[in-house]
Amino acid sequence: MTLLSTRSAPPARSGRAAPAGAPRARPAHPVWLRVTHWLNALAALLMMLSGWRIYNASPVFPSIVFPSSWTIGGWLGGALQWHFAAMWLLVFNGLTYLTMSVATGRFAARFLPLSPRAVLRDLAAALRGKLQHDDPSHYNAVQKFAYVGVIVDLIVLVLSGLAIWKSVQFPLLRELFGGYDTARVVHFCAMAVMAAFVIVHVAMVALVPRSLLTMLRGR
Repeated sequence: MTLLSTRSAPPARSGRAAPAGAPRARPAHPVWLRVTHWLNALAALLMMLSGWRIYNASPVFPSIVFPSSWTIGGWLGGALQWHFAAMWLLVFNGLTYLTMSVATGRFAARFLPLSPRAVLRDLAAALRGKLQHDDPSHYNAVQKFAYVGVIVDLIVLVLSGLAIWKSVQFPLLRELFGGYDTARVVHFCAMAVMAAFVIVHVAMVALVPRSLLTMLRGR
């Protein structure tokens, strides 16, 4: 998610090419990050759309039902197959992302330190249109909070889904979420958080298209 002041201007360019043999600038997003980012996005989207079809078969909140045109799978069995396939992609790709982020030091460098005061300060600046983000390799506190939050949310989604899917096999996990029915509520709420993140993330990318190019080509 990118928050950018409408007053910020792109960095000036000298108009001169870099000297021959000069080392290339390090990419803002390395290849492994871009690959895992897009795979995570695909897995999360497939899980959400198939999950809505599964949810409709037995709604947690009867007043909330998703239009069939918003779902994939065609029927409950098909949606379950899509959901579990996307789940394994999300789990293994997510573990790869977390392992690489920690091993390369990127997680600490990009997301830490993170404090409530910094988040509130940058959020207030963003609401006033004074939060700049000229450097895609640096995250402000609101971005840090959003990205760390969605990582935690995806972990909750997977664990609560496992408590629902394998409730008998993992009784301790089921009880950790307060029982089967409560695990369904947690799973639904975590899905809602992820959907909200996707909407805001896409909106911010639309406002700052350069962030999309950076995630595609690294610079």
